[in-house]
Amino acid sequence: MYEQYSALTVNLASLKQFKHYLRLLNMKTTILIAGLILNSFMLFAQDIVTTQKVDSINNPLKLATATLKKTEGASMLPTNDIAGNIAKSSELSAFYKAIQISGLDETFKSRGPITVFAPNNQAFGGTMAGKLDTLQRADHKYDLITLITYHSLSGIITAKDIGHAINSNKGFATFITLTGSKLMAKFDANRNIVLIDENGGQSVISKFDLKQSNGLIHITTAVLIPRFKNL
Repeated sequence: MYEQYSALTVNLASLKQFKHYLRLLNMKTTILIAGLILNSFMLFAQDIVTTQKVDSINNPLKLATATLKKTEGASMLPTNDIAGNIAKSSELSAFYKAIQISGLDETFKSRGPITVFAPNNQAFGGTMAGKLDTLQRADHKYDLITLITYHSLSGIITAKDIGHAINSNKGFATFITLTGSKLMAKFDANRNIVLIDENGGQSVISKFDLKQSNGLIHITTAVLIPRFKNL
């Protein structure tokens, strides 16, 4: 009887060890499977990133780096509104002066969102300097307002959005500005985004997608001129 009891005790102990072994084996198997799943996921994610990088290399959206200054837009903060950031930018002081004279400060401080094509200071040189002097006269205030709002679109329009619109419309995209007038866009030979005004004048986006609290700013190399009745 004692021997039977001892054998039973041994069998129970062996059974407990066996169950413990199974639990350990199950935990190791679970960890192994989890590790394999995690490794597969990481490889999948790396493959997606690699694919995106290859796609961006094969289909780049280039801008005019030849005319781009590294300082353009450097002083802007995404927490500031459009008017505040243009005021802080030394490259856009001529454009900001025109905004002040036109009385559109509050427009560019509004909730928006608004996308602005902001000409740099060089854009206001040459023959444009004389036109700007005329526009800043009191009897041409409404023409100045038209000029400033012609550089603005309702909503947030990124460089990628412009590029897609160009590609989707046989090489030319048309946008309606805040004046209600048309502004066109195309790619040049180097796939820079070129804006075309109503008079055929062209302006290259030299710095793009500068985020603002109430919209977006793209810095451009020339002033866009709408059709004026009295200028």
